[in-house]
Amino acid sequence: MASSRNISLVILICIFASSSYQATSLISRDHIMSMKHEKWMSQYNRYYESKEEKVKRFKIFKYNVDYIESFNRVGTHTYQLGINQFADMTSEEFLAKYTGNSMPSFQSSPVAPFKYENVKDVPPSLDWREKNAVTPVQSQGPCGSCWAFSAVAAIEGIVQIKSGVLTSLSEQQIIDCDGAFDGCQGGRMEKAFEFVERNGGLASDTDYPYQTMEGVCSTNTPSSLAASITGIGGVPQNNETAMLMAVANQPISVGIDPSLFQFYRSGVLTGECGTNRTHAITAVGYGTSEDGIKFWLFKNSWGPWWGEDGYIRIQRDVDVVEGMCGLAMDLTYPIA
Repeated sequence: MASSRNISLVILICIFASSSYQATSLISRDHIMSMKHEKWMSQYNRYYESKEEKVKRFKIFKYNVDYIESFNRVGTHTYQLGINQFADMTSEEFLAKYTGNSMPSFQSSPVAPFKYENVKDVPPSLDWREKNAVTPVQSQGPCGSCWAFSAVAAIEGIVQIKSGVLTSLSEQQIIDCDGAFDGCQGGRMEKAFEFVERNGGLASDTDYPYQTMEGVCSTNTPSSLAASITGIGGVPQNNETAMLMAVANQPISVGIDPSLFQFYRSGVLTGECGTNRTHAITAVGYGTSEDGIKFWLFKNSWGPWWGEDGYIRIQRDVDVVEGMCGLAMDLTYPIA
C-alpha cells in the first residue's frame, strides 16, 4: 500500500501537470491568435503607430474572432459571420467611422408620393444586377459618405433603366459640392438627390473620382455631367408591400440600423435588430432563399471583401411594421 506521503506526491504532480498543460494551452492559443492577427494585418495593409496601439488592437481582434467563431459554431443561424477589415474595431468605433446616414427631420427635402400605377409588374424575385443596372461595389473608406453612395447607386440604376446606359457616377462631387451637410460627417439621401437635380446632373466617377475624404468643389457645366434626374420620390413608411413595388420599378435608397452588420459574411440576416438608422444602403432586389426565407438584397459601400461580395441579404416581411433593422422606415428614390 502506498504511503500517504507518496499519494500526496502523486496528487501534487498531477496538479502541476494539469496547471502546466493549461498554461501551455493558453500560450499556444495566444500564439496562434497572434499569428492570425499578423496575417490579417498583412491582408488588409493594417499598421499601428505604436506598440501600445498594437497591443490594444490585438485584444479587440482576439475578442472579435472569439465571438465570430463562437457564433458560427452554433450552427442554427440563418447567416454566417466572418473576419473582415473591421476585426480590430469595437462596435462603437465601427459604427462611428463607417456609417453616416443622418436621421430624417422636418428639414428633409419634400418628396413626391410613390405612384403605384407606375409599377406594371412585380415578379416573385428580382436582381437589378442581372439587368445591368448596378455598378461594381466600392468602399467608402473612413468617410461617413454612405448617404452619397446609397443615392448614387439609385441614380445609376434609374438612369440605366431609362437610357440603357450604365455609368459609374461620382459620390465625390456630392460630398464636395452639396453644402447642406458635412460630407464625410454624414448626410441625407434626399439632399444628395436634391443637389443632383439643382446642379443639372452629376459627373461620372471617372471625371470626378472618389477620394475617401472631403475636397474642394470642382466647378462644372451641365455639358460635362454624365446623368441627371428630375425629382425625388418617397415610399410610404412602414410598408414592405409598397417597398416591394418600388424596388420592382428601380433600385431605391434605404436608411437602416447597421448594428448587426460589422462581421456579416453570408446568408440571410435575421434576428433582433434596432431601428437606429445611421447607415444608408441601396435596395437592388429581393427573393427567397433556398431555406424558404424571403429577403431583400442590398448593395453596400464597404468594399467587395465585406459580406457577399459587398452585398447583404436581410429578411423580408418580418413581424414588425418597421421591417428588419428599420429598413421600411426611410425609403427614397430619384425620378428621371
